[in-house]
Amino acid sequence: MKLSIASSLLVSTAFLFEDVHASVHHLRGIRQSSRSPPMTGIGRRVGMSGDLQNSGDVKYWTNVTMGGKSVALLLDTGSSDLTVAGTIPNTKDLGKTATLNYAIGSAKGPIQAVEVVYEGHTITDQAFVLDTSGVQEDDHGIIGLGPSSSSIVHNKLNSQAGLPVLDNIFLHNTSTPNFISIILGRSDDPDDLYPGDLTVGEVLSPYENITSTPKLDVFDVKDSGGQHWQTLIDVNGVLGPDGLPVNATSHVKGSDKRRLNAIFDTGFTLSQVPQPVADAFYLRVPGAKLQNMTGIGLVYTVPCEAELNVTFVFGNVSINIHPLDTSTDDLGRRDSDGMPICIGGFQPIQASAVDDSYDMILGMTFLRNVYLLINFGDFVDGKDGKTNDPYIQLLPITQPADGHADFVSNRLDGVDNTANLHLLPASVLPAIDENPDDNKSLSEKIKPYLPYIIAGSVVLGLLLILGVFFCIRSSRQKRYRRLHDPAPAGLHTQPPFTSYQPTSRY
Repeated sequence: MKLSIASSLLVSTAFLFEDVHASVHHLRGIRQSSRSPPMTGIGRRVGMSGDLQNSGDVKYWTNVTMGGKSVALLLDTGSSDLTVAGTIPNTKDLGKTATLNYAIGSAKGPIQAVEVVYEGHTITDQAFVLDTSGVQEDDHGIIGLGPSSSSIVHNKLNSQAGLPVLDNIFLHNTSTPNFISIILGRSDDPDDLYPGDLTVGEVLSPYENITSTPKLDVFDVKDSGGQHWQTLIDVNGVLGPDGLPVNATSHVKGSDKRRLNAIFDTGFTLSQVPQPVADAFYLRVPGAKLQNMTGIGLVYTVPCEAELNVTFVFGNVSINIHPLDTSTDDLGRRDSDGMPICIGGFQPIQASAVDDSYDMILGMTFLRNVYLLINFGDFVDGKDGKTNDPYIQLLPITQPADGHADFVSNRLDGVDNTANLHLLPASVLPAIDENPDDNKSLSEKIKPYLPYIIAGSVVLGLLLILGVFFCIRSSRQKRYRRLHDPAPAGLHTQPPFTSYQPTSRY
């Protein structure tokens, strides 16, 4: 299948096929070194001011060949573009530059095209940003798996020459179903602690049941440039460690305030949640502290022996979070005694990640507990309109009993004393502002009062006109009189004005 391209800036994009209909790409999860860049988060978001390095983060990488050279790319469902740093051979400059802003960090440089080979798929001219910011390590970058409508490169080139990698695969290989699936895991293998898989057009075994789970609508963002893989959590769909629903409301404009809007983002190590959710998860744990940690930001720290089980509900399907994800010691932080510090895996959302179009960002601490399938539907640019709406499916993979056993083995050296944990009373939680107008836009808030505002404006305008009219009329009735004109009759004598006499005020 070939595409007609009508722009002098466009690069013809073609595929070479080797009877490839679907593919599985193995991922490797590693702890990021302290000198590695903070390339996490969401496309179309401003970079965070200050030093947020996320040193010690776990990142999931995949190997891709660009121009005949192997590079390691961070898997990121929260952005849509391909970017890499270093020297990439056999590239073509497309005459444009771009800056890719993430929730944390950014990449910027010229837009170029190069042959990309990804597990059997060959794209002869794939557009990407050669990152010259100096932040990213050479031969490392990001492969964005988000909707093409959020692609900066696509918007810059204003053509199909700037399509993301997945759109090119789906458009040019019509035998490949236009969905991806992702599983991020953990294992006991010290050389492969965080395995994972990304599939294109294929469902992994033994998780075929995912096709029977509810199809969650992708929440349509009015600003297409801010579109992400996001959906709505059920009403009362966030359960705290006490098993009760968390009292939190959505601030997304025009949406049901009872349903939180969540983005799925593989680029975030710590999930970003509203403050009331983080408080409900951790504040009632004896010894919990909310503190600002260098390189991480404002997070809760909790005793490592505290087993916390929380749940998210999507489409009446409960997603149990592994207690090793609810609190994590994977960030490599230690206290003054050299003991590991356990950090809440669901962080109060950072200021740089806040946006009116969603409430939370579910990153690795959530995604390690589900098998995620994303069907692009008609989000694939250039499709003929015969596809269905995009949707998301989630298959739970964490069983509470298994999570408990793992926690006892990993954190408690096999001695189960989790029954000793007693949560503090719910009264320690701060009050929640449940004003139903909080999630309405300004226009929505003033709409009921609009007739009164208009009527008042009309009356005020009429009064202003009348006031001007009478002022003009009054001024015309008073004649200008020179200083030497004779005074009118009756004013020949001095008026009986008294001189000022100071008086006592008290």
